[in-house]
Amino acid sequence: MHPLLLAALALALCCAVFAAFFRVARRLDNYGVVDIVWSYAFGLVALLYAALAAGWAPRRALVATLVTIWSARLGTYLYRRVMSHHPEEDGRYKEMRTRWAKNFAAEMLKFYQFQAVSVVILATPFLLALGRAEPRFTVVDWLALALFVVAQTGEALADAQLAAFKKSPANQGKVCDVGLWSVSRHPNYFFVSLTWLSFALFALPAAWGWLGLVAPASILYLLLFVTGIPMTEQQAVRTKGDAYRDYQRRVSAFVPWFPKA
Repeated sequence: MHPLLLAALALALCCAVFAAFFRVARRLDNYGVVDIVWSYAFGLVALLYAALAAGWAPRRALVATLVTIWSARLGTYLYRRVMSHHPEEDGRYKEMRTRWAKNFAAEMLKFYQFQAVSVVILATPFLLALGRAEPRFTVVDWLALALFVVAQTGEALADAQLAAFKKSPANQGKVCDVGLWSVSRHPNYFFVSLTWLSFALFALPAAWGWLGLVAPASILYLLLFVTGIPMTEQQAVRTKGDAYRDYQRRVSAFVPWFPKA
């Protein structure tokens, strides 16, 4: 199937899925559900592309498997986080309720559909990689695979260290400054960016493969300047005050590095 037709099919599928879960979110009265759906949707799109793209079958299987593993892990992690606080809603969606109070349902439906569009745009590396025809794994493929393994290992370790820190009653209200969190204030975000870079590497040898770089560049921009670090740190300063300000002074914001004395 032509790549543009595949992308259009993926967009129609995502729009339908997000519309259905908008109804679920309304029933639950918790619009944080969209984060879960967004995460799982990448696996769904990758499997669609793997089934219908014209690329070399072993590479299609490998890339689709990696994306599905990542998507399932992230979606399950967010499901547990969102549902553990339900019916309490994430602060971002509380703020949206206030901002869109006059026409909230319609605005939130548009927001859900925008998330559907973002999935298809960010999934461009999958479409390009799964359409590659060369009948062998290249050096770039092996580099991409190695980067993916490093990124997933690092992200899982960062999440586990943070969860273990929060679980201890002695750490209540304290700043997590252990393991990877002692060398980066946001190691999870750093490894997320590496995961997206690995997907772009798989796509790079394809015709127009450079377009795949739009996805990691967009994710990096969001993490550094929009919904990632800025919002997380504003909340941390509000809740932890000077302890977090000291943490900001000592520890690298993003790339793991030696802390300041």
